[in-house]
Amino acid sequence: QVQLVESGGGSVQAGGSLRLSCAASGYTYSRNCMGWFRQAPGKEREGVALMYTGDGRTYYGDSMEGRFTISQDNAKNTVYLQMNRLKPEDTAMYYCAAGSREACYSGFMDALFGYWGQGTQVTVSS
Repeated sequence: QVQLVESGGGSVQAGGSLRLSCAASGYTYSRNCMGWFRQAPGKEREGVALMYTGDGRTYYGDSMEGRFTISQDNAKNTVYLQMNRLKPEDTAMYYCAAGSREACYSGFMDALFGYWGQGTQVTVSS
């Protein structure tokens, strides 16, 4: 049974930082795609960052790169999302997702990600 368990969400003031973690179990972590999406109330889900676990190549959603950094710890089957200089508009539920290698090249097509975590809330106050 595949499980993606997120942690690290919380409340922070604008300009602050948070690091999210997503630990995968029951899943072939290597040479696949893992990453993060987010969804704010009343808005569509949007891609934040992806990583191809085979070579560490990264992909970022519009306006995410520069403030957000995705990384991995292969030994722990875990991906991280370091979020700096947070803004109120970053407030959302953040979801970890896992899919095949091709999902990383899809431009954040969420239908290509077969596994999802339960989400972790990030709230940024002004």
